[in-house]
Amino acid sequence: MSQKKGKSRKSGDNQKKIRVSHEMSAERKKAVKEAMKSKKEPKPEWDRINEPSDYIFNRKRVKPGEIRTIKLNLLKVSLGDSWPTSVCILHGKRPGPVITITGAIHGDELTGPSACSHLLSETLTCEGGPLDPNKIAGTIRIIPVINTPGFKSNSRYFPDGRDLNREFPGRRTGNTTQRVAYRIYHSLIKDSDYVIDLHSAAKGRSNMPQIRADLTHSSSQRLAKSFGLEVILDSKPPKGSLRRTINNLDIGAITYEGGGASTLDHDAVQVAVNGVLNSLKTLHVIPGSPNRPRFRLLASGSTWLRAHGGGLLDMLVGPGSFVEEGDVVATISDPQSPGESINLESPITGLFICAATHPFVTAGTPVGHILPITKSKELIMNQCDENSRLIVNGSLGTPVWREESDVDEISIEGEWSGGNVDSEWQKSWATSNTDNSQGNSIAAEEEED
Repeated sequence: MSQKKGKSRKSGDNQKKIRVSHEMSAERKKAVKEAMKSKKEPKPEWDRINEPSDYIFNRKRVKPGEIRTIKLNLLKVSLGDSWPTSVCILHGKRPGPVITITGAIHGDELTGPSACSHLLSETLTCEGGPLDPNKIAGTIRIIPVINTPGFKSNSRYFPDGRDLNREFPGRRTGNTTQRVAYRIYHSLIKDSDYVIDLHSAAKGRSNMPQIRADLTHSSSQRLAKSFGLEVILDSKPPKGSLRRTINNLDIGAITYEGGGASTLDHDAVQVAVNGVLNSLKTLHVIPGSPNRPRFRLLASGSTWLRAHGGGLLDMLVGPGSFVEEGDVVATISDPQSPGESINLESPITGLFICAATHPFVTAGTPVGHILPITKSKELIMNQCDENSRLIVNGSLGTPVWREESDVDEISIEGEWSGGNVDSEWQKSWATSNTDNSQGNSIAAEEEED
């Protein structure tokens, strides 16, 4: 818990709710509003009057009301490993959209594979369960692990050292990772109606559960809000990313981020499972009313906390922590100077959406990513626990149901430093990791999405 500097917090029980605080730039606000007004007509094949038909994937047939796992080779080879991955298809008995859910596009990010495993559990897919294919309208495709070789070696990257999420739409005769991207693009993406991509933070940091989407893209905005989370980061996807490629096809796409690499954050997994079910309910793919958060932070900018000295970092707050300006949120000590340490204070009042977990820092290293909160502070604080950490919708079992009109939306102004949400996170501490020993070339700064 952060240390205070004489600041007191008052209860906000009697505070009047703020419906919408528009603080985005005028141009961005206008684009987001236009996207909110845009509503696409359902596709003709979604007409519930029509009889369901078999679903064909990779030359295999899936009958209405059936669950089937089909192997997809990521590489077409006559010799060597083709890197097969499992595509689990839940084909409904009524017409509807094709929803593709992916995990582990970065092989060391385990939130996605774990959430997908839960979604495919007997508890959810059994007769009468939330994902009973007899109750599904449309087709749900779940791919727990996209990056098969990276997952097996606990690596973010492909064996040729490249990031799969920077190589879309790929090339049929390109390098190894481009060939895989091309295969995924043509086999799993082009015929999707919506895509949910499940991620964790990269090594050295941890994310609070959050959604990333281009809110000026109408179907992506709808999907982002349907997930039921408090934090939505309005961001244009990086070049070559899966989300950017999907949006270029005018398909709705979101990225979920929660937890960190090479670890399992059970809260982040539970939130992901609840979020996917919320989205499927909102899209009328499965029956039931979606759960919605008490408020949404629609953020288009942030503030960074950086180390102003080198040594060992001791974080006093974690992802999801609400801090006041001036709170001591971390300390840095140098073992070669016993008894000496420095405090890091939060430069603003806001919410930590990501915090460093790697203990080694130098002056200038980013250690915290904060959403500035200037309005509706009491509303957010009322949903924090005794340690000032936000209780994320869906993290404590079944969330409270509420109408869309009951959700407060708070827009946060600004821009992303470097043009992307994660561009300031440095990778210098990882230059000796196993990825480099495989011969890849990793940039000093890297984006996660």
